[in-house]
Amino acid sequence: MSGPLIVGVLVAAGVFLLLRPGQLRLVLGFVLLGHAVNVLLLAAGGLHRREPPVDGGGPENADPLPQAFILTAIVITFGITVYLLRLLRRAARRGSRPPETWDGGSR
Repeated sequence: MSGPLIVGVLVAAGVFLLLRPGQLRLVLGFVLLGHAVNVLLLAAGGLHRREPPVDGGGPENADPLPQAFILTAIVITFGITVYLLRLLRRAARRGSRPPETWDGGSR
């Protein structure tokens, strides 16, 4: 599979899960969108080798910048996922109802 196809499938599945009712599906949708961003950064970095930016000679090396971006994106996605799961757990402990069961605010 090519990079754009994988990104498209991950984005479509993530948006689908974001639009479904249920709080866990919302978290999983955000996780899939995070993975889509990681694959997009990997595809944007390219697979060909380039010259080192400083030395200019020697053996061909891979560009480390996209790899650093992907590592940073993985850490950020993990942090957001843990935060969302913590919010989900706190909401379940407090006994809050999901939005689809609200009565519309009629008083």
